[in-house]
Amino acid sequence: MHLGIHLWILLFVLLPLTGITAESHVILITIDGFPASALNDPKASIPTLRALARHGVSAEGMRVSNPTMTWPNHTTLVTGMRARQHSVLFNGIMTRSGTGVMSVDGRKDKKDLVAVPTLFDLVHAAGRRTAGINWPCTRNAGTLDDDFPDVPQNLFFTTPRLRQELVGQGVLADPTDETFSTLSGPARDTVWKEAACHVIRTRKPHFLLLHLLNMDGIHHKYGPGSPARYTALTLADYYIRDVLSALDDAGIRDQTTLLIVADHGFAMAEKVILPNVLLKQAGLLETTPAGVITRTRAQLVPEGGTGMLYLTQPATRDEDRKKVLELLLGKEGIAEVLTPDRFAELGLPTPSENSGMGDLLLVAKDGYGVSGLVSGTDYVQPTGGSVNAGYHGYLSTNPKMNALFIATGRGIRRQAAIGLVDNIDVAPTLAKLLGLSFGRTDGKVLTQILE
Repeated sequence: MHLGIHLWILLFVLLPLTGITAESHVILITIDGFPASALNDPKASIPTLRALARHGVSAEGMRVSNPTMTWPNHTTLVTGMRARQHSVLFNGIMTRSGTGVMSVDGRKDKKDLVAVPTLFDLVHAAGRRTAGINWPCTRNAGTLDDDFPDVPQNLFFTTPRLRQELVGQGVLADPTDETFSTLSGPARDTVWKEAACHVIRTRKPHFLLLHLLNMDGIHHKYGPGSPARYTALTLADYYIRDVLSALDDAGIRDQTTLLIVADHGFAMAEKVILPNVLLKQAGLLETTPAGVITRTRAQLVPEGGTGMLYLTQPATRDEDRKKVLELLLGKEGIAEVLTPDRFAELGLPTPSENSGMGDLLLVAKDGYGVSGLVSGTDYVQPTGGSVNAGYHGYLSTNPKMNALFIATGRGIRRQAAIGLVDNIDVAPTLAKLLGLSFGRTDGKVLTQILE
């Protein structure tokens, strides 16, 4: 699937590089799970973000891509492609056991995950410095000069030079994942922020990616309307302020374009549905007494507000599809179950195009989340306690999935507010600002935000 990447990069190198200079820098920051609506929430204390929005361009919102999950949308942001093209459907790769059990494996390299070239591939091919801090789908990328990937065993796969420097500065207590994994969400974001600031000050990268994750965890646990949300918003604002200080220290703020966006918004759920409970009761999957799935003919893998349904046994697939649809259609919390003829309009591949894609796509109603658990007998459970209150993963047409979009700095118009934009347009726009061009994307250059 990935044999054409080297040809793509060769084509990139042959494209005109007019305009990319040592003085051009672009920083793309994602604040995971920052809904577009939060920018104008009067209860939010985010003075840095609002000042940047006033002095640059802020959008009413940024439409994200399906599935509205973290790794797929981070990949869209750096490729300009929807999941049908770039192939990332989960926070990892879908795997299938010999008994038909489906699970997501995040322990994969970039080459295993991403089927098309990225913007950092393009910048690196042009001989410019690149960096990625907590960015998904970058393990062993090779085209990031400094790489601290969003992946299991973060530090094991971090660029050795950067890992050593962060330990030497006391940003990391030691170079082990065992210690790093015990940190709280805010503490990990602090490490990633400090890593980005260090790289800015010492390397002055032409293209840097930074992914802040704490807000996503807060929104999942407590919901996007919770008091905890406002602490997370303010903390993220402080992190952005520190990045600006690092740009000042490096002397490159005037030469830098800064985009601050999110990978998806968030919605509150009052209940969660457990379709695998119904599949188990119908004999379509088996579990241990503890609720661990051991064998399947049909299985749902959740993605927040949607769920991928897999028909795992070819010999009974048609029979199982009919039974699954009879079980689920009309049940509480289910808006619809989509078949592959609808996938293209959502920017998703069919199972024949990508073996990780589900055979059916379950869409939850507003106010419901989707769980993959199978223990117990209850198909519907209330949120609260150990059950998350906040969810993304709903179809991208749901306005609650719209994400933050702020652009400011070199090459960006000043004091401009615009309507909705699409996240497929981010990569071609940033390439334009760096004097480069993609050979092909699903998106376009956002000329309305450029000077």
